[in-house]
Amino acid sequence: MYRDRPNLMIGFHGCDESVRNNLVNQPDKVKSSQELYDWLCHGFYLWENNYERALLRAKDKKKRGSIVNPSVVGVVYQLNNCLDFTDSAFINLLIQYYDLMKDELKLSDKDLPKHKNLPKDEFNDLILRELDCAVIQYLHRKIEEEIELQIKQYGYSELNKFDTVRGIFTEGGPAFDGAGIQLKNHVQICIRNFNCIKGFFIPRKKVNF
Repeated sequence: MYRDRPNLMIGFHGCDESVRNNLVNQPDKVKSSQELYDWLCHGFYLWENNYERALLRAKDKKKRGSIVNPSVVGVVYQLNNCLDFTDSAFINLLIQYYDLMKDELKLSDKDLPKHKNLPKDEFNDLILRELDCAVIQYLHRKIEEEIELQIKQYGYSELNKFDTVRGIFTEGGPAFDGAGIQLKNHVQICIRNFNCIKGFFIPRKKVNF
C-alpha cells in the first residue's frame, strides 16, 4: 500500500537538441530505448533531479558521434507502481527471477548474458549491462504473463505491471583519493508506462532577484 508513488517528480534526459525540441513540441511522441544493454530494462530514461549528469551523458554521446548538439530536456513524471532497487523487497524479487531465468536457460543449453566494458574504460564500470537488462525484462514478462493468466481464470488479477524502474548507480572512479563517493554517482529512472510522463520542458537558467 505504501509503495505507490503518485507525487510529481522532476528528472532530466540528455539528448540532441533536436530531440529535446521534438519532445517539448510533440510530447506524445516518446521513443523507448530497446537496447540489449539498457541498465534498467527497455523504456524512456532520465536522471532523477540531476541536470548536470544528463548534460554529461549528452556530451559523452557527442564524443561517440551519436548526437550533434548536446542538450537536456526536463521531464515532469510520476513513479506510480515502481520497481525500485533502493528497496530490499524488490532486490530480493529480482534475485528470484534471476534464478528462474538461469534455470530456463540451462534447460535450453544457453548461457546467461554478461556485462561488458566500453573500449578504453579505465574504471571498469561495465557500461553495457546486458545481464541486468535481460533479468529485469524477464521479470516484467513473467509478471505480465501471470496477470494475463489470472484474468483468463478469474476475470481479474491482484498483480500489477510495473510502470517505472528506479536504481542507484556508482561509477566514474573515486571523487578523490580513497573516496567511496564516485564521480558519476546518480539515480536513474526508466519509464515503461508513458502515462507517467506529465510533460516536458526546456530547463531555465537561474536568475538573480
